[in-house]
Amino acid sequence: MTSLILPSSDGGTREYRLQGSTSWARPTAPLTARRAYAAAHVIPEVLGDNTPGAPASLDWDATMAYRHELWSYGLGVADAMDTAQRGMGLDWAATQQLIKRTGVEAASVASSGNAATAGKTVRDLVACGAGTDQLDMAALPAGEAGLAAVLDAYREQIAVVSEAGPKVILMASRALAKVAGGPDDYLKVYSTLLQEVDQPVILHWLGTMFDPALAGYWGSDDVAQATETFLSLIRDNADKVDGVKVSLLDASHEVSLRAVLPEGVRLYTGDDFNYPELIDGDGSHHSDALLGIFAAIYPAASVALQHYDAGNGVKAREILDSTRELGKHIFSAPTFYYKTGIAFMSWLNGKQPGFQMVGGLHSGRSVCHLARTFELADQAGLLKDPALAAFRMSDYLRINGVGV
Repeated sequence: MTSLILPSSDGGTREYRLQGSTSWARPTAPLTARRAYAAAHVIPEVLGDNTPGAPASLDWDATMAYRHELWSYGLGVADAMDTAQRGMGLDWAATQQLIKRTGVEAASVASSGNAATAGKTVRDLVACGAGTDQLDMAALPAGEAGLAAVLDAYREQIAVVSEAGPKVILMASRALAKVAGGPDDYLKVYSTLLQEVDQPVILHWLGTMFDPALAGYWGSDDVAQATETFLSLIRDNADKVDGVKVSLLDASHEVSLRAVLPEGVRLYTGDDFNYPELIDGDGSHHSDALLGIFAAIYPAASVALQHYDAGNGVKAREILDSTRELGKHIFSAPTFYYKTGIAFMSWLNGKQPGFQMVGGLHSGRSVCHLARTFELADQAGLLKDPALAAFRMSDYLRINGVGV
């Protein structure tokens, strides 16, 4: 059994023995009981200048290979989202390339006849974020001029996503949060966009634990009032809303919201703490999924969804529950650094050559935090090759002075 020395909570070290790998079967037919998107991260060029503030330099082969890996397990890909470091290192120029390249790769999968994705369209396979992050926040005008700038920025990004083929996700906008004077301004901007799109979109409500700049979104710091504004938008434009992604890490709020959504509007959970029970459902409703944690636990998530398809909800829930502690740890405060844990697991599993992130964000978590990520990933059966993972973990610890 592979073992290595990990840092302990008292400042010392301890021996840890890995439990060994788990075999997670890929689906032999498309997943149907739940619709699920894994929000994928991006992989930087090892020799690129991915320092804070520098334009993102991506390893496109590795980045696209990760998306093919997710598709091979029957999952959809949510791309150009928070997990891909939107607003935290991934600039709009690189984002455009990401959207276009992922659209091309999704089209190749849609035409391939692979068992896990048979009959799927590009829109089924990938949804991409459209936001306003090309705007210079410091130069953003106030009032109506600011709202007009936000609308035009959204339109530009929607056009890029639509032309590439994926489903559009209307991301929350820091710029709109800055210039909006109240609920009516949010309704004006979003209603205009929904009237203009030619295919239903996903609306994204991102909480301040993921991005503090989004405080007061939908025109109020009071979640109940903000929810009423959000619901009024959806009810008035239900034919243009495929679903809503809610990332507030509040399970009771999500359960209440999904119960009153118009017929046909899905709730894609973005709750990386409470996803097992939300996906499982309450007997009347369940949540679908659009989750960053699925980029880390995708083999287990796929097998859980396969069990839902087979009518074995108990086993499905058991598998999702087995990943919960890992999810809670990766998404622990400060939550917006969860992306570091996603990339770390990708490196441990051999999906990228180095533990690096654009914007230097691989420094976003401590050595002890990442050592615990390694341990929990092993206990969840999510280290594909334990020997490789242990080798890389040992190197990481030695380079960072543990046990030296």
